[in-house]
Amino acid sequence: MIKVFGHKAPDTDSTGSPIIWAWYLSEVRKTPAKPVLQGEPNTEAAWMLAKWGLDMPEIIADVAPGEQCVVVDTNNPAELPASLGEADVIEIIDHHLLAGGIRTRLPINITIRPLACTATIMHDLIGDEDLARAPRGVKGAMLTCILSDTLEFRSPTTTPHDRFVAEKIARDLGVSIPEYAAEMFAAKSDVSAFTEEALLRMDSKEYELGGKQLRVSVLETTAPQVLLDRKDALIAAMPAVAAADGADEVLLFIVDILNEEATLLVPNDFVKQVAEKSFNATVSGDSVVLPGVMSRKKQIIPALAV
Repeated sequence: MIKVFGHKAPDTDSTGSPIIWAWYLSEVRKTPAKPVLQGEPNTEAAWMLAKWGLDMPEIIADVAPGEQCVVVDTNNPAELPASLGEADVIEIIDHHLLAGGIRTRLPINITIRPLACTATIMHDLIGDEDLARAPRGVKGAMLTCILSDTLEFRSPTTTPHDRFVAEKIARDLGVSIPEYAAEMFAAKSDVSAFTEEALLRMDSKEYELGGKQLRVSVLETTAPQVLLDRKDALIAAMPAVAAADGADEVLLFIVDILNEEATLLVPNDFVKQVAEKSFNATVSGDSVVLPGVMSRKKQIIPALAV
């Protein structure tokens, strides 16, 4: 049985894309596969599963030697199981920069395209004829992934093709994108059940800058004040999270989806320096608003400087 999985701390795309591709492998390619996760899905991803009646994938801690795997929505070894090098990776489908470091036993299919969402790539790889056979839940997951990763087409990562695919699937499903996206983002914004430590890890990537290991975390929300009201507690939790995760610092960006801006929490002089050098910002307190900043992949990670 092929295991299909995305990165740690699964967001909507890393929850939905394994479901989409496992369906395709099993039903179209006739190679039995199942979606799995490397952690608990975030609130929006969990909402997607309930909305479309999709089973919660099994959560795995690692992979076994020789086990066949397909990696989606990442190609970064730091975001993948520790024993991946002993498994048999047979395919990679991703929309992030090529990180390097994954070793395979044989030549494999690798598809990395400059689109906003892995599910968009999967739409193209599957093709209209086979996609017409897909259950509504698979199509619903595909739509949700694209709207999530593009922030309903607000993100600068959005391409015309991402939008075309999302609008086509929405018509097929009879879904109003504005209404559906509002439901999605309400689910994403409900973080009342999460501790500060969980929030700092919820949507997080590892990154090295100036010899320091960073955990670059993003929380996308339509209710930023709910998170900003917890600012002191979030800042207080950062040192312990960094120490536990082998990082030097945590950078937390609270992305306001509707106002299209991010607030970076500034716990110390190092993060203040990063904010000022990276975003040409003036920092006078423990947070700074960055107008127009929406995307970690396109606007945050590439800009980071010290």
